[in-house]
Amino acid sequence: MDILFNVLRLFVSIIIAFIAGKLISKLKLPSILGWLIAGMIIGPHALNLLGTPVLDSQWFEIVESILECTFGLMIGTELIWKQMKKVGPQILITTITESLGTFLVVSLVFGIIFWLTDVPIYLAFMFGGIALATAPAPSLSVVNDLKTDGPVTKTLIPMAALDDLVGALVFFLVIAFVSAHISTTGIPVPVVLFLVLLPVIIGIITGFITGKILQHTKTPVSTLIAMLSMLLISAGIGFAINRVLPAPVLNFMLIGMSFSTVFANMITEEKLNDMMKIMNPIIGFAMIVVILNLAAPLDYHLIFGAGIYTVVYIITRAIGKYSGAYFGAAITHAPATVKKYLGFTLLPHSGVSLVFTGIAVSVLEGPAPECASIIQGTIAAAAVINELIAIFMAKKGFEWAGELHQAAAGNMS
Repeated sequence: MDILFNVLRLFVSIIIAFIAGKLISKLKLPSILGWLIAGMIIGPHALNLLGTPVLDSQWFEIVESILECTFGLMIGTELIWKQMKKVGPQILITTITESLGTFLVVSLVFGIIFWLTDVPIYLAFMFGGIALATAPAPSLSVVNDLKTDGPVTKTLIPMAALDDLVGALVFFLVIAFVSAHISTTGIPVPVVLFLVLLPVIIGIITGFITGKILQHTKTPVSTLIAMLSMLLISAGIGFAINRVLPAPVLNFMLIGMSFSTVFANMITEEKLNDMMKIMNPIIGFAMIVVILNLAAPLDYHLIFGAGIYTVVYIITRAIGKYSGAYFGAAITHAPATVKKYLGFTLLPHSGVSLVFTGIAVSVLEGPAPECASIIQGTIAAAAVINELIAIFMAKKGFEWAGELHQAAAGNMS
């Protein structure tokens, strides 16, 4: 009975978030802002409708993992090699400059602050490692919700996948070096690299098998059934591996992204378009659940207790993202709108930052509990405040670039 009651609570929560999104969109703001606010209100720190018994349950973990994989389809099916070849180097270079730019700015500023206040300097690099990650779901939901299209959108979609990969790689390398420095049980660097790349490897293998199957399906229904079956298998492999790891670090969105990238490049454009027409509403539903899972654990009380570290973190991260994206776009001669406005679409952060924070705290709480509490309090408060600002700024970035509702306009013409 408990499971049925919790499923009902999740169902009601999704309906509330959906209505909140519709109401927010009436104010010409992205629906995701409504989903985020609704998630915080119905989460464990407020009304507790979507409480810890649901969020921590194994059945919800499985459902949420599958939906993250499904959300990854939105990115992967856009990464068509023929189109990517034209802009590939530009996207790769810009991803590296905005990621490493953020890491350097945040690490440098916190390094100076911690040096002056006698806090261990290695903590600054952990802040930098957490800061460079972008949560693609919020900005991509703005793309989906407000039908954006143009140079900024076309740059952001493939960058969302690469950014996660670069972010995870740098973060886990920092964690490996810090844990080696402060404890005797450091994580071997080759293991770190393997864990970062493992979701991509899983997706490539299952995506290749799926592509081979889809080349022989005759009807849209059989194509869809084959793809969904293999998507479930991909998520199942990821979930099984996650259960045996000390911490659940596999990125399911990356599994879905690499899975769909491979098969999307192996089938005809017509077959892919027919499949995605049916999948788009399902991806929209997946977005709501993924965002609710990000928002519900956020404690709105932290807004009132945010300290100077939180303010410094939000500002330095924004400067790093914007200047890094601007520099990368400038040296690759990207369109002017990409140079000026891409950085604004890279500000959302919460989901990935909270996962990284949990891992950082687990490394620090034994040998350096005071550092664990600094990092936990700062990032938790920043996750709430930054997300509310970042969604608005992402929408403004697309608006200033002149890309709002351009996908709908392009389809009509």
